[in-house]
Amino acid sequence: MKLLRLVPDNTKFRFMRFRFYSFPASLVLAALCIGLFFTVGLNYGIDFKGGSLIEMKTNGPADIAEIRSKLSALNLGDVQVQQFGDPDEVLVRLEQQDGDEQSQQLAINAVRETFADKVEFRRVEIVGPSVSGELATAGALGVGVALIGILIYVWIRFEWQFAIGAILTTVNDVIVTIGLFVVLQLDFTLSSIAAVLTIIGYSLNDTVVVYDRIRENLRRYKKMPLPELLDLSINETLTRTMMTSVTTLLALLALYLFGGEVIQSFTLAMIFGILIGTYSSIFLAAPMLILFNLRPAGGDKDDDKDKDKPAEGSAAASRTV
Repeated sequence: MKLLRLVPDNTKFRFMRFRFYSFPASLVLAALCIGLFFTVGLNYGIDFKGGSLIEMKTNGPADIAEIRSKLSALNLGDVQVQQFGDPDEVLVRLEQQDGDEQSQQLAINAVRETFADKVEFRRVEIVGPSVSGELATAGALGVGVALIGILIYVWIRFEWQFAIGAILTTVNDVIVTIGLFVVLQLDFTLSSIAAVLTIIGYSLNDTVVVYDRIRENLRRYKKMPLPELLDLSINETLTRTMMTSVTTLLALLALYLFGGEVIQSFTLAMIFGILIGTYSSIFLAAPMLILFNLRPAGGDKDDDKDKDKPAEGSAAASRTV
């Protein structure tokens, strides 16, 4: 069992010392991600741009250059061809054709006739412009509603300082994760929205666990200065935080390495999101309570000798948390 422990018992790391570095670094990183979003932009997948997606399997290793040349001769507009998984698997993306859905179907038929019996057509998907617009709106609405729900939930359960800290931390995680899609130009599809929503849930869960312990210790240690209390609370939940993160990452790494091309962008975003969510719950969420003056940083000066002594009735308070 000792070999499985990622963090020793009774750690006394002083995390609050790093808030003078974590806050500026996070602000700069978030600003860069926002700047890249408006300048470079996301590589929107077919779900949001509309068009057709065709997955083909060739007889032997695929000649990408030859396939691209034949498709270019069809004058179908922007055509993307890439190897997909094994050497004999190819993924073709066709841009949205002028006209209605029938025009898109004619383009797919032209591709089928060009390759005829030379390839096996494994998957064909068509997304119209109206559907793609609805999907984009629904995706943005889903993320927005999730963030508003988080704010309301934490505000009701905790004080307003906790609610603002949780929402700012979660927004930071979302911005930085979207920045990953921009930098790596990963396809941003509906599965990417699912990844962002999952990261929101994970980050919030981790943050609430830390906040719950902080609230419990606020009732228990009446005289303890807030930075010391936050360090104590994070150290007490550190084993749980690390174990949850590592076990989740192991599952995601397996999916990334062996799950195939279809879910690689999803799992990569999830891996990055788990890492940034763990970081933010420790180095952003808790220090924000100092920024919002949850308790004067110096604590109660009247009786420092009792600051580490549990307050009367703390056991009952602990049970009600």
